[in-house]
Amino acid sequence: MNRCLGTFGRRDFVRTGLIGLSSLGLTDLLRLESQAARSTSSAKSMILLWLWGGPSHMETFDLKPEAPTEYRGEFRPIPTTVPGIEISEHLPKLARLADKFAIVRSLHHDSPGHVNSTHTIMTGYHGETIETPPFEPKYPDARAVIYKSLGPRSPQVPPHVALPATKYFGGAYLGKQFDPLVVSGDPGSKDFRSPVVAVEELLRPRFSQRVNLLEQLDSYRRLVDSTDAASALDEFQRQASTVLTSDATRRAFDLAAESPATHERYGRHVVGQRCLLARRLVEAGVRLVTVDFSTVPGQKAFSWDDHASVWNIFEQMKIRLPVLDQVVSALIEDIYERQLQDEVLLVAMGEMSHTPRLSNFNGQPGREHWGQTMSVLLSGGGLRMGQAVGATSAKGDEPAERPLSPNDLLATWYHAFGIPQDLSFRDFAGRPTPALPHGKPIAELI
Repeated sequence: MNRCLGTFGRRDFVRTGLIGLSSLGLTDLLRLESQAARSTSSAKSMILLWLWGGPSHMETFDLKPEAPTEYRGEFRPIPTTVPGIEISEHLPKLARLADKFAIVRSLHHDSPGHVNSTHTIMTGYHGETIETPPFEPKYPDARAVIYKSLGPRSPQVPPHVALPATKYFGGAYLGKQFDPLVVSGDPGSKDFRSPVVAVEELLRPRFSQRVNLLEQLDSYRRLVDSTDAASALDEFQRQASTVLTSDATRRAFDLAAESPATHERYGRHVVGQRCLLARRLVEAGVRLVTVDFSTVPGQKAFSWDDHASVWNIFEQMKIRLPVLDQVVSALIEDIYERQLQDEVLLVAMGEMSHTPRLSNFNGQPGREHWGQTMSVLLSGGGLRMGQAVGATSAKGDEPAERPLSPNDLLATWYHAFGIPQDLSFRDFAGRPTPALPHGKPIAELI
């Protein structure tokens, strides 16, 4: 099996998934935030459902039933509740909620790989990534920019959470203090350990010395040992432990508070339970939550990277798309039922799409890397819903109407959060560097 630069095999994925819970710089983050009576004016949060590997627009939100056979694939579009908007037949729940989301269909970039595409689409700087593991970005990603600009929504909960770690994101010259609290594992599992549990164990006077503090909570790296943990904490470490052990954090991570029906609606699988936890976290005041859509029961893939040389795209999509339909529709329903549509922005996207023209490997169909046309779904955030922005050509291979760049998408997010478009930061050399070098908010959405 050929593997793309920056991707992981099944064994690597399982190994990284078992690392456990870690925190990147929460203590340092709080130290910086002691300055931060700064811009906490925005009460908004974002849930980013990251479709790692790049979902094909031709199987999801921009099907081309009239295209030649070598383009259109097996799936057919179905109508939605918004006249003129059609999406995949394998997304029927979302089709009934089309008035509550918007699709950007004409997003495009020309970065060819997973690593540089992630950097391009999440920083607004084309393909500038350190090309050796762990592929640290040279510019801060949008999540770090939002957090640096606005600070936490609530002092009682972690400001930035990843479920679990997402690849090739980072704060770059803003610093690792703007990286997320990483929570691994399946929140629906009886073995799941929330940050509350982890911190309390670390602070127990008699807790076993076998616990590696660096592996469990990076923000506690200066603890001497677990037997004297509490007295070793400085003011900001105490703040960090207070956040992670607060009643608000405890309640947010308590999925047992949800009804069995709610668990079933999101799905009793790792993606569903992470999405349910994401909704609880933003409701509790967490600013940013990223959910990595990776593990789906029964699939061969741990990504949306549907090369013909690795698996049959249609077989894997038939497993994956019903889960996408379930979790995104559940999130949208909850956001609107709880009157959070002006406060919470939900985004479902990957770093690229895959080629409109099908490829074939020994009779197995697939699609290859392609960023020149891709789709992004957005819901809430105070944006205008019930529309498809832009269009692609009859074969889906180039923007035909309203071509938009990743920078336009990021400018739209920043506009929704009230972040100035001309915002700059000091880079490693101390030079003023724009958070976004160019781009305009998508007018149809605002």
